[in-house]
Amino acid sequence: MAQRHHDLTDPTAGPVSTGDALAGYLRGQATEFLRALRLHRETGGAVPNGSSSASTGGPASAEVRVDAVRALRRSARRISGSLHTFRPLLEPEWSEGIRPELAWLSGTLALEHAYGARLERLLLALNRLSGAAPVPGQPVGAAGPALPGPADRAAVHPATPDRGNLTVGAAKAGALLDRQLTLARTRAHSTALQALGSSRFHAVADKVAVLASEVPLTPTAPATDLRPLAGAAEERLADAVTALPLVTAGSPYNAEALIHGLSPDPAPHPQDAPWHQVRLLLRLHRYAGEVVHGRSTPQDVRLLAAGEALDRHRDASEASSAAAQAARTPRIAPATAYALGVLHADQRHEVEAARYAFQRSWQKQTIGAP
Repeated sequence: MAQRHHDLTDPTAGPVSTGDALAGYLRGQATEFLRALRLHRETGGAVPNGSSSASTGGPASAEVRVDAVRALRRSARRISGSLHTFRPLLEPEWSEGIRPELAWLSGTLALEHAYGARLERLLLALNRLSGAAPVPGQPVGAAGPALPGPADRAAVHPATPDRGNLTVGAAKAGALLDRQLTLARTRAHSTALQALGSSRFHAVADKVAVLASEVPLTPTAPATDLRPLAGAAEERLADAVTALPLVTAGSPYNAEALIHGLSPDPAPHPQDAPWHQVRLLLRLHRYAGEVVHGRSTPQDVRLLAAGEALDRHRDASEASSAAAQAARTPRIAPATAYALGVLHADQRHEVEAARYAFQRSWQKQTIGAP
């Protein structure tokens, strides 16, 4: 990698961070985790007996619960990521026991939001592609897709043969996506509530509570320099970026990805997997930087831009898969299938645009954040 976001191996880059800094970081994240858990329960989330008291509180409480779940996920990711990067400095049995449990928790809590955001993204794309204007004030996905009638659509865009064919199936395509993704979101919500009331979660919470006061470091860890381990995480990221399939996966019109997505095979496109891996490694690198330099240190704007591009890549990739899955629904009308095919192609173009944005941001010279 020609330019580094932070030089985590340069001995002149600042004061040495040791295992004591890692312990302080993990204690801080554990404290944030426990604070978010307490807030979630106080506002009507899952309670210790495994039930839910969601009837308490109003919309404000619901918003606080959403923020609390987001904070739980954020802390769980940072603890798990730091345990992975700095695992030689931690007691192996304890570290390897809690790390997959934190990954399970973070992934479970992320699903409900992911399905909701995916539905909103797809319905907005359908509106844009069909020339429809979203109904003002109507939340997308709350009561079906916001696709106005033919007279309203004609007022927004003049009719063309392609757009006319698309608008015929767009409403039914949106309704199908709304049913499928709303059902998935409802199930994810139930799964999250069950997870937060389960004995498995309480075992994780108990370990995090211990972590808030005592970090199980190895005997030599308190005096060990963290920079070599953080630098290794950066090198893994650099190697993964170098290995990205730019020749085929980075072309402006990736016909191979379009054909694969609409084939009978429901598996994700293999071209996407290396980019998802880079996104994970970029996150681990960012967390390592927080441990070594402190969370108060401004982040490199290139690192932020690259992460945002990879987030868009993940969102568009998963949205295209959802459109392709909906297109495989038995006995749907040809116009509906056509609209879903156009929507799938649109999201694959968004995937390519995100890859282009990532490459542009990654190749820029490092600029210090203000």
